[in-house]
Amino acid sequence: MKTLPTRLGQAILDLLQEMGRMLLFLLNVLTLLFVPPFRWRNLLKQIHFIGNRSLFVIVLTAAFAGMVLALQGFYTLARFGSEGLVGPMVALSIIKELGPVLSAFMVTGRAGSAMAGELGVMRIKEQMDALEAMGINPIKYLVVPRLEAGIIALPLLTLIFNVVGIFGGYLVSVHLLGLSSGTYFGGIEAKVDMQDITMSLIKALSFGVIIAWVCTYKGYMTRRGAEGVGQAITGAVVLSSVLVLVWDYFITSIML
Repeated sequence: MKTLPTRLGQAILDLLQEMGRMLLFLLNVLTLLFVPPFRWRNLLKQIHFIGNRSLFVIVLTAAFAGMVLALQGFYTLARFGSEGLVGPMVALSIIKELGPVLSAFMVTGRAGSAMAGELGVMRIKEQMDALEAMGINPIKYLVVPRLEAGIIALPLLTLIFNVVGIFGGYLVSVHLLGLSSGTYFGGIEAKVDMQDITMSLIKALSFGVIIAWVCTYKGYMTRRGAEGVGQAITGAVVLSSVLVLVWDYFITSIML
């Protein structure tokens, strides 16, 4: 019977091995990004897949995130006589933090889980083995377009989130709470600069890499039939979400 220190040591070794396999997988994918053939049609299909799968929930989440931020922010700022700053407060909160992070969560839940499930099913049906038998590298054919699509789609979805969120805040601030539209948008124009938008897009791009990397890895490494596919999807969503939050802290610390 294994003792507690033995089990703990084995768990740490298993974790380190898994991290090593994931890093090697990512390095392999990044290397293949620059190796022909470049499958543009497959890339466009994946961009459409991620965008189409996530757009509705992105717009819905953004609208209500902006609205609740404006509602909370207005009454909090009113205690200090600064309710006129609700516009920049909403815009900066969404652009610098909520836009990229919530977009990443929505894409993980909708498109990322589908990626892991699709690749997992292909694995257990031995379709990847068939690709290898035909001389096609399955990572180049299946994983690389998804990573490229994540890098392109996440910043675009985040931009949409930012715009919709700011207009959600506008609806509440101006039409419900009586703030003038000039005060709302004038404050945003004065306080938000290009550096804030750049920060938002860099975050979104890095989140796109994390989501595509983790979800394709979990799907690609699926084992044990249908049960394994379910575990791959769950593991992909949980690990992607955690890594997005952890990386968000570090990249924010660097860019502030």
